[in-house]
Amino acid sequence: MPFHICVTCGTQYADTKHPPGHCEICEEERQYVGLDGQKWTTLDELRGTHRNRFEELETGLTEFETEPKFGIGERAYLLETPAGNVLWDCIALLDDAAVRHIRECGGLSAIAISHPHYYTTMVEWSAAFGDVPVWLHEDDQQWIMRPDDRICLWSGEARPLHDGLTLIRCGGHFEGGTVLHWPAGAGGRGALLSGDVIQVTPDRRSVSFMYSYPNYIPLNAAAVRRIVAAVEPFAFDRIYGAFRHMTIAQCGMAALHRSAARYLRAISD
Repeated sequence: MPFHICVTCGTQYADTKHPPGHCEICEEERQYVGLDGQKWTTLDELRGTHRNRFEELETGLTEFETEPKFGIGERAYLLETPAGNVLWDCIALLDDAAVRHIRECGGLSAIAISHPHYYTTMVEWSAAFGDVPVWLHEDDQQWIMRPDDRICLWSGEARPLHDGLTLIRCGGHFEGGTVLHWPAGAGGRGALLSGDVIQVTPDRRSVSFMYSYPNYIPLNAAAVRRIVAAVEPFAFDRIYGAFRHMTIAQCGMAALHRSAARYLRAISD
């Protein structure tokens, strides 16, 4: 039986003969059902209409993005380290070109995802690379629409991976909202892969924070302060956001502090 994929958010569901009656991710207040109503596809159908492009952003970091845009339109990252490669965040389309490129780079040792909007076809990606673990924060486990033994739940505020990589729970957008710290990034100055838990804005000099981006629901002051406090102990100069070109190339920590102060002023009395 097929594993149906929601066209609006890209989430893959457990195998059923017929598409699910609704998408739990899209019907929750942080997302939305498409303007044309609930629609479904499968990975095989998606492979026939879309392709993945990939581009090296710096030594050891490659972005993957689906063309034409599918689902939310986020980018995934292949992060290469001596002890094993990590796929950060996920996109729904797993195609031959992506598999081939990642295998040429040494395969994967793990997958880690920032929050449920990017879970997409995570189980398919794991299976394609030897059933590697998929690290998700336990606070978001209710949003796993395709349960699988490959999924590993972690708890607490931070989880080391290898080669200095660290998953950091920030909360905010989702209770288990996570960012990835890469100390070797940005030429050794450190980089933060933030998904949209910390959202890089189009000016690429600042970031923002929201409970729901499409429905314009802001975060409260306590949540924003918590996000900043969670990442402050980690040195980083660069922030890689969820979408193409949304990267703060330098002075990322200063941009975070400046942006948080601006945000807090904007929501104050």
